[in-house]
Amino acid sequence: MNWTLMWDSLPRLLAALPLTLQLVTLALAFGAVLAFATALLRLSGNRVAVALTSAYSFVFRGTPLLVQIFLIYYGLSQIEFIRDSFLWPVLSQPMWCAILALALNTGAYTAEILRGAIETVPQGQVEAARACGMSRLRVFRRIVLPVAIRQMLPAYGNEVILMVKASSLASTITMMEITGVARRMIAQTFAVFEIFIVAGILYLLINFIATRLIKHAEWRMTPHLRARA
Repeated sequence: MNWTLMWDSLPRLLAALPLTLQLVTLALAFGAVLAFATALLRLSGNRVAVALTSAYSFVFRGTPLLVQIFLIYYGLSQIEFIRDSFLWPVLSQPMWCAILALALNTGAYTAEILRGAIETVPQGQVEAARACGMSRLRVFRRIVLPVAIRQMLPAYGNEVILMVKASSLASTITMMEITGVARRMIAQTFAVFEIFIVAGILYLLINFIATRLIKHAEWRMTPHLRARA
């Protein structure tokens, strides 16, 4: 074990940390918006909307993320309509292709998590709110959505962890995030074991912070946990 090499590799890997965090943050943000819309459409009862969103969820949950990244980065450039459209300046950039693939993937999973959480909200609470004269929108905003978010937090925490780890696949399309930098350093030093250990520790630290934030949010949104504290 070359401890000196591991220590010397740390600054270069840390320099790639902001890009990794940017990929994960933007993917989760866009994915959350997409998931919210998808979950509502899945529950809308409209046959066309349900069919389209079900197909989207099935495709992106049923195919490997690496294949999705390759199809978006390499495949879209083969379509002349895309190359001639206003989207090309964005889709020609590997970073935005990686964010798009990650967002579409996490959006499909998060939509199913949110849909399941909404369906578990006790109907008694909804009926009580309606009996108090609340409109459907207010019931959803003040009763259904807060309860559903609290219910989905543990499962969503797992999805955040998976996204942090999945961001390493962006290195396959020339993104120099943590794994991309680690692979370049390995090509220069042939020290696979040492450098990947350091990279793994960085991912572990990111996920540790993410899990603590999710756990804190769960505590804040769960009254009986706060009362016990």
